Amino acid sequence: MGNDGGSIPDRRDLVRTKPKAEQADKANQVRARWFFCALSKRLLQEPVVSCGLGKLYNKDAIIEYLLDKSAYGDGDEICGHIRSLKDVKTLKFTTRSTPAPPSDASPSEISQFVCPLNLKEMNGAQPFVYIHSCGCVFSQSGLRTVLGTPPPIRETSGSEESSGNCAAKEELDVCPQCATKFSRSSDILTINPFEGEGERMRVAIELRRSREPTKSKTKKRKAGVEAIVEEAPAASKKKKGSPVEPLPSPTPPLNPTASTASRAFSNTLAVEAAKRKANMSDAVKSLYRGKNDPPRKETFMTMGTFTRYA
Repeated sequence: MGNDGGSIPDRRDLVRTKPKAEQADKANQVRARWFFCALSKRLLQEPVVSCGLGKLYNKDAIIEYLLDKSAYGDGDEICGHIRSLKDVKTLKFTTRSTPAPPSDASPSEISQFVCPLNLKEMNGAQPFVYIHSCGCVFSQSGLRTVLGTPPPIRETSGSEESSGNCAAKEELDVCPQCATKFSRSSDILTINPFEGEGERMRVAIELRRSREPTKSKTKKRKAGVEAIVEEAPAASKKKKGSPVEPLPSPTPPLNPTASTASRAFSNTLAVEAAKRKANMSDAVKSLYRGKNDPPRKETFMTMGTFTRYA
């Protein structure tokens, strides 16, 4: 190789190296999670709901999925944990009041919502949370600044716990936007959490569902029993008040001339049968056996077999 007037190849020209794996654009992934519905992949438009895993959905897409599970091909993988509208919470966003952005910017690059406490944009750069009891959305840093550090938990003795007069171990906080009380440990959910926190939120969903009371059918059964009990006296009253139905009349007697003719015909048949038996030969008579005749002894040819006339 070389000395022929051409170029001298190096290693990268002669050895084929394994191509690097394609990496998804992180900026596009963040934009898809914070600006688009996780189910329909459309731009987020109010009303917007969120599930226990912190994903954002358009409410009309969730309703369409609940009505027809096959409306979206990957619906079971994305929101299979959503059983009804009770499993999602409608979020209360604060829209931005700043001047309109330049016309050349696309809607998917501009955040529609901001935090009402510190006016930070909800674009994925800052973690955002929402309060499950009311649905208000805040940035994590802004809510933490307003709420401050949680008060220390007062320890109670065993006698106070047994008496049931002790106060709750955890004091409820008040939402800074709508003044709704909530629990800081269980009602604050992160929007679009990281992978580790997402697993923790999934475990919290399963724990919350295990604590749900089972639906009993006692009320329906009681209602059915009461309806039957109410119908029974009404039916008995109808029977008592209704007139006594007359008994069906007995069958009319047979015509005497017809009965006499049938009796004469049966006698004629009996006489003919007696004559036919009298004219039978002994061989033919041996095939028939009367009711009062003694049982016939079986031979080796008829033993264990079925005879029609035996």
